[in-house]
Amino acid sequence: MTQYSKRMVIVHWLTLALLIVAWYLGDSLGDAIDESKSTLAGYLVHMAVGVSILVLVLSQLFFRHRDGTPPMLKDKPVFLAAAKGVHHLLYTVLLLLPFSGIMTVITSTAGKALLAGDAGLLPKAHGYHGVFAHSVHEVLVNVLIGLAVVHLLGALKHQFVMKDGLIERMKLPSND
Repeated sequence: MTQYSKRMVIVHWLTLALLIVAWYLGDSLGDAIDESKSTLAGYLVHMAVGVSILVLVLSQLFFRHRDGTPPMLKDKPVFLAAAKGVHHLLYTVLLLLPFSGIMTVITSTAGKALLAGDAGLLPKAHGYHGVFAHSVHEVLVNVLIGLAVVHLLGALKHQFVMKDGLIERMKLPSND
C-alpha cells in the first residue's frame, strides 16, 4: 500500500487537532462576546491558532506538490469525482477561513481593540451584527464541519465496506 509522506501525515493530523482547538476557542469566544466577557487574550490565541492552521494548510499543499500523493484507489467514477471534489473544497475552505477571520477583525471593533490593547473596545453582545466577514466566517466553519464529516464517511466506507486499506495511507510509516 502506497502511503502519504511522513510529513504529509503529520501535517494532516496536526491540522485536524488545531482545527478542533480553533473551533473550541471560537465557540468559547462567541459565548464570551454574547456575555460581554471576551478578552484580548481570547482573540489573540484564536488568531494565533488560525494563522498556524493557515501555515499548515499551505505546507500541506506544498508537500502534496513536492512529495506527490498515492494513486486513487479503485472505486466508481462518481465516488472518485466526489472524493476529489471534497478534497478541493476542504483546501478551499481551509484557505478562506483565516482570511474571513482577518477581515472580521479589520471590519469590526475587534481590530481597534487589538490595536489599542483595550478590551473595553471589543465587540459586546451582538457586536458582529452587520459584519459581513463574520457571517462568512461562521458559514465557512459550518461548511468545513460538513466537509469533514463527508471526508470521514468516505474513509470509513473504504476501510469497513470496501476493505481496501485506505486509512493505512494516512498512518505514519513504520520504521521496520
